[in-house]
Amino acid sequence: MGIPSEKLRGCEKAMPIMSLGTATYPLAEPETVKTAILEAIKAGYRHFDTAFAYRSEQPLGEAVAEATRLSLIKSRDELFITTKLWVSFAEPSQIVPACKMSLQNLQMEYVDLYLIHQPLRLTEMNKQIPVDAEIIRPLDVKGAWEAMEECKNLGLAKAIGVSNFSCKKLEQLLSTAKIPPAVNQVELNPAWQQKVLMDYCREKGIHITAYSPLGGSNTHFGDNRILESDVLTDIARARGKTTAQVALRWVHEQGVSIAAKSFNKERIKENIGIFDWALTPHELEKISKIPQRKGVILAEIWGPHDLILELDAEV
Repeated sequence: MGIPSEKLRGCEKAMPIMSLGTATYPLAEPETVKTAILEAIKAGYRHFDTAFAYRSEQPLGEAVAEATRLSLIKSRDELFITTKLWVSFAEPSQIVPACKMSLQNLQMEYVDLYLIHQPLRLTEMNKQIPVDAEIIRPLDVKGAWEAMEECKNLGLAKAIGVSNFSCKKLEQLLSTAKIPPAVNQVELNPAWQQKVLMDYCREKGIHITAYSPLGGSNTHFGDNRILESDVLTDIARARGKTTAQVALRWVHEQGVSIAAKSFNKERIKENIGIFDWALTPHELEKISKIPQRKGVILAEIWGPHDLILELDAEV
């Protein structure tokens, strides 16, 4: 069964609801990223999730050019590409140039979806994390969003959205937005079910994409609490599925899309084997009782600065 698509508000092209994520920590070798993307295209993926911060824009662009040369796809237009504005370029006057820089990295004329990566700004490029408090600033939500709208109006991005935004930040954005955000990409998995945010976004017509659907193992913020969950493992064993497939199926059944990172050929295929079966009400009930704990704590990334602690408290 192929990967279903979702129609986003204000976007002509439907978005395939499973994307290959490309965020790793430490960063992967460009050749590893490129090979994984080509394998994913062969497996049937048509949506790829990248970001300036992942340093995977360039290998993604090269993989797409290669896939076209190999006739795996007719053209880039068959794909849905999501990238993100990094916090070091979140000052309103930097945003259109930053989008153009990402397009240059990707060797593309447009991205399908451009997201504000995090609701904060750094006054300079960070070489490492955590960072000094002096370079952290609140995001000028109104000014930044106007510049994102300009990216859409110029045709650089077909749709625009945000990532890691709380209900409070979305409320602030929506109060002045001419074009509402199509997507909010957030951490979401059976161990961090985000019910309040899900309800809010549904009410406002904002589609949610789940990152870290498997708990972000092999990242600096993640762990194995999903892949080693007894509840999920028991269900997987009973259903003849992998634990990852059970977790991904649960995320899919929440009506959200998924960015799932894997550079392993077999797991890339396995991760899309979730669309031709369903969890039972009893299984869903069990999953709903999994203890909740968020994995992405901004203070652990940027440092325990006042503004950062405030952002963490909103989620």
